[in-house]
Amino acid sequence: MQQWTRTLVTVDATLREAIAAIDAAGVHISLIVDDDRRLLGVLTDGDVRRGLLRGVSLDAAVEDLMNPSPITAHEEDDDDAILALMRRRHLYQIPLVDGDGRVVGLKALDDLVLPAQRTTPVVLMAGGLGTRLRPLTQNRPKPLLEVGSKPLLETILETFVAQGFVRFFISIHYKAEMIQDYFGAGERWGVDIQYLHEDEKLGTAGALSLLPERPEEPLLIMNGDLLTNLTFSHLLSFHSEQQAMATMCVREYDMQVPYGVVRADGCRILGLEEKPVQRHLINGGIYVLEPEALQFVEPDTPLDMTDLFQQLVDEGHHAAVYPIREYWLDIGHVEDFQRARGEISTVFDRDA
Repeated sequence: MQQWTRTLVTVDATLREAIAAIDAAGVHISLIVDDDRRLLGVLTDGDVRRGLLRGVSLDAAVEDLMNPSPITAHEEDDDDAILALMRRRHLYQIPLVDGDGRVVGLKALDDLVLPAQRTTPVVLMAGGLGTRLRPLTQNRPKPLLEVGSKPLLETILETFVAQGFVRFFISIHYKAEMIQDYFGAGERWGVDIQYLHEDEKLGTAGALSLLPERPEEPLLIMNGDLLTNLTFSHLLSFHSEQQAMATMCVREYDMQVPYGVVRADGCRILGLEEKPVQRHLINGGIYVLEPEALQFVEPDTPLDMTDLFQQLVDEGHHAAVYPIREYWLDIGHVEDFQRARGEISTVFDRDA
């Protein structure tokens, strides 16, 4: 585990500072220590997400959210013993401490084992027209626009492959043959790729009606114009823990009202707030669906994912939200595309 010292924050830190430490280290945990680097607690990525969903302020004290009794390993424990402990306790990371309880390292599950192959089917939605990116998409579909040294959709595919996913379906419509010619059956990446051909645009959920058969396990779906370094196994674990019919990844979005807002009751002023910030959760374009959810997708009928989720809610099914804290960029406009080209090497550790 490289750069583990970046995960360290003191007990008087804020949630905002702990999140910055998690992001700087590129892991999913922050270690809370005293001035002598003795471990006082840990704050995991899951703790952060649960806090955000409860409306906890980013300026809240990290001490209020941390786990004060974390599981640790001793610095002299060998990797086999640490791996067994992590598997037994379902941990992704574990701090290493010395005899005085001082942090001396951090072990991550990914450092100890290669990612196991996952049979979870992944659907990548790549059939859009890319109208808002014209003229860049005049002669090629948006998923094949190069961000860095390779097409956007290839980066997305390789992110999944690096995490052990091997079964892919790609929905195609606009300039479909170009996407199919580039990716083929997936041999170059050691995976299986099948295509969902949309003769007419069916929407982000309607294309699922083209699956050759109903999957036997949850289905992972992602728009083909997103860049993210989300850990998808965490998303799937969350979905399972929630026992949800469907899970939608969401992103916090702030909107500032450019005026002073007045609260009134009739002619009487109750209060005033200068340029308040309104916070909303927006659709992040990444979803998990139980196979049973596909019964609401009619063949050859356009359906957007938001409408499918609303229908599930209306029918009384549990639909969950999973906040995205990791890097996430929706490449919907030319300025987003330019931003992605500037950030790709930092986010995915490769040449731009």
